[in-house]
Amino acid sequence: MTDTNKTTNQQWGGRFSEPVDAFVARFTASVEFDQRMAKQDIQGSIAHGKMLASVGVLTAEERDQIIQGLTEIEGEIERGEFEWSVELEDVHMNIEARLTQKIGITGKKLHTGRSRNDQVATDIRLYMRDEVDFLMEEVTRLQQGILSLAEKEADTIMPGFTHLQTAQPVTFGHHLMAWYEMMQRDYERLADCRKRINILPLGAAALAGTTYPIDRHMTAELLGFERPTYNSLDSVSDRDFAIEFTATASIIMMHMSRWAEEMVMWVSAQFNFIYLPDRFCTGSSIMPQKKNPDVPELVRGKTGRVYGHLMGLLTLMKSQCLAYNKDNQEDKEPLFDTVDTLKGSLRAFADMIPAIESRKEHMYEAARRGFSTATDLADYLVRHGVAFRDAHEIVGKAVGYGVKEGKDLSEMTLEELQSFGDMIEADVFDVLTLEGSVAARNHIGGTAPAQVLEAVERAKADLAKR
Repeated sequence: MTDTNKTTNQQWGGRFSEPVDAFVARFTASVEFDQRMAKQDIQGSIAHGKMLASVGVLTAEERDQIIQGLTEIEGEIERGEFEWSVELEDVHMNIEARLTQKIGITGKKLHTGRSRNDQVATDIRLYMRDEVDFLMEEVTRLQQGILSLAEKEADTIMPGFTHLQTAQPVTFGHHLMAWYEMMQRDYERLADCRKRINILPLGAAALAGTTYPIDRHMTAELLGFERPTYNSLDSVSDRDFAIEFTATASIIMMHMSRWAEEMVMWVSAQFNFIYLPDRFCTGSSIMPQKKNPDVPELVRGKTGRVYGHLMGLLTLMKSQCLAYNKDNQEDKEPLFDTVDTLKGSLRAFADMIPAIESRKEHMYEAARRGFSTATDLADYLVRHGVAFRDAHEIVGKAVGYGVKEGKDLSEMTLEELQSFGDMIEADVFDVLTLEGSVAARNHIGGTAPAQVLEAVERAKADLAKR
């Protein structure tokens, strides 16, 4: 009798009469990239074996053999001793083949009541749950770095911008806390995404469940899932969680790319707002004076890479009929690269941002230019009985005069200011100073240094609850 598995070089070879073409075997294999899920595959298989024994499909002895064998295989993988085979296609079949080699026919019984379809869906969810947990820790570390810098820079005055034009004075600490708020939403999105990752598809088998008396609630509990999935067809074909994660990652990268753009401008000679330590920069091969902000630039560039993976996953799923299709093998490389890119970017920023040093005098001087206290003057006029629209016009004329004469509002004499409105008095200069402007916005979410420090303390209290 012919050994069919040997003839076809495949675990599933019973139906086939000839080997898979060598190129096709390589083309369809995923083991080169899905072997990173080996730990999760073994974790899922141990839980599956325990469940099968609890319902009488395996004996206690068989269960223990399987657990022992899988534990030994995990050690081989960790030590780099495991031999991966493209002929065995993927991480699942490589591990199963090795298990059978180690413990004999009992290893072949492990696959009872499951399919590679629900097995890979489970592995990806276990893997993504681990990675999301790590990413949430990195987001927290980045937030802590932002808070430490914001606290230090709570009263460092800089220009606030709209349309990249000087708008009103703010503080560097307040600006940094805007970054913190972005990252807070990102943390919440990751936590919310994790809820939909943490649902167990194992037990859906190929697409229609299994005739064995499995206990999916037990498997879910063993693996730390919230619950099992409720529909076998959807279970094996759902990749919403991967798309949702990549969308969340895209938003995080978008936020960091915005920061990166600001940092690239701020370290330039034209702004000179901040100093980045040399360890986060590189030089030029031809221009000896250059110090390039490569870390922010690279994060800015990698953002497009993650966006591309999101579009790729959406396109991958858009035309798939239920249930599982081989197309779904293409979910892993973009998903894995998204994880790696986001981890690297978060680590780089979490290390770099606390090390930023402000150039206070340059920030202050920039805030003095561009009539940044014009709105404060308008508010002053409103408090003296002028309708806001009229105040707006009065200040506009004063600014026009300042542009012509080369004077900031704070540099004009009282007589010059009164020429635009006789209700202006000597106390106007209290609101025309940068310090007075910043301090006047003393409400929750405002720019006053005291409010910035309160925001930092609120954030620290929130982080302490994680």
